[in-house]
Amino acid sequence: MGEVTYRFLDSEVALSEFLESFERGMWPKSEWTHAAHVAVAGCYLIRHCEHEAAHRTRCGIRHYNRCTGTLNSDHSGYHETLTLFWLAVVKQRLRQMPADVARIDAVRMLVAQLAPRRDLFREYYSFDVVRSVEARRSWTPPDVKPLP
Repeated sequence: MGEVTYRFLDSEVALSEFLESFERGMWPKSEWTHAAHVAVAGCYLIRHCEHEAAHRTRCGIRHYNRCTGTLNSDHSGYHETLTLFWLAVVKQRLRQMPADVARIDAVRMLVAQLAPRRDLFREYYSFDVVRSVEARRSWTPPDVKPLP
C-alpha cells in the first residue's frame, strides 16, 4: 500500500488555505479526517500559546461542525477530552522538533507520525473515552498513564 497524501500538505500556501477554509467552515467534510485534526492542532500550537491553541481548536471544531451539519451533542461532534488529549500529544511531538523547522515541515512530520495512530488514546484510557458523555463534555484525565 502506498503512502497517503493530503492536499493541505502540498505547500505552505496549501496549508494556509486549508486552515482558513477550516476556520470558515468550508473545508470539505469528506476531508475532515484525523490527519486534518492533527494539522489544525499543529498549526495552532506553532503559532499560539497552549491556552490560545486549545481555545481556537475547541471553538474551531464546534464552528466547523455546525457549518457542515454535524450536531455537537452528548453523542456526536465535538469531544473535549479527545481534543485536549491530541493537543497534548501534538505539543509533545513539537517539542522534539528543531526550533527552526518550517511550519509546513513540522505539520508534515506530525501528520506522518500521528495520522496512522488515531487510536493512540486507548493506551491512556482504560474505558471507552469515545463513548463517554462525561469525557465528551469536559476534560477527563487519562487513567492508565499520564499524558506525554
